[in-house]
Amino acid sequence: MKTSASPDELANLIAAVQLACTGEALLDATEALSAMADPGSLDCLMEILTYNNPGAAVAAVEGLVSIGGPAVAPLLANLDQHNYGARAWAVRALAGIGDVRGLAVLEQALAEDMVPSVRRAAACGLGRLQLQGLGQEQQEEVIHRCFTSLEMGLSDGEWIVRYAVVVGLEKLTPALQSPPGDVSRVIESLGGLVNEEKEPVMVVRMRADLALRRLNAKRPDRNLTK
Repeated sequence: MKTSASPDELANLIAAVQLACTGEALLDATEALSAMADPGSLDCLMEILTYNNPGAAVAAVEGLVSIGGPAVAPLLANLDQHNYGARAWAVRALAGIGDVRGLAVLEQALAEDMVPSVRRAAACGLGRLQLQGLGQEQQEEVIHRCFTSLEMGLSDGEWIVRYAVVVGLEKLTPALQSPPGDVSRVIESLGGLVNEEKEPVMVVRMRADLALRRLNAKRPDRNLTK
């Protein structure tokens, strides 16, 4: 739950992070700082992403996601090409925030990142980008780019990524109603994943089938599985 912090409280929380002498102390301090969701903690939270402490990094990502829009520009400006771990955590944060400014980073992560969990996060993020405030033409461009990236992700070699792509496509499909050709491609792709010959992992087939049934329920005038 978001709470407000006075300048002194925020300074004390940041100091606790900086003075933490053990991994457990760092995790506790990061969780306390993240709970504030205060833009004043951005620099500290992003620095934590560079530490070799996955638990603290997860907590920092949660804090960045809670901060939301104000965190996007600093994250993009500080993507560290030489620190893979920090960059991977930043991708997770951008995916969780869902700001369209992170689109290019998410596209690249889904297509190229070497870690399946990062590709999975990118796929989920591409399915839920927030389009408020964009003009119609911009919205259509963003939606099409997300769809194209997710469609390519269906051939990912890791099942957890394909599962996330299914989730992303399901969330994105309602926004694709204006170009019916794209909708048909989504349905065809999901339909292929319920086939054991094309998708060997049962949980992915089950999730694709669920997505199709949900989409059918939302569009009772059409049989989307055909």
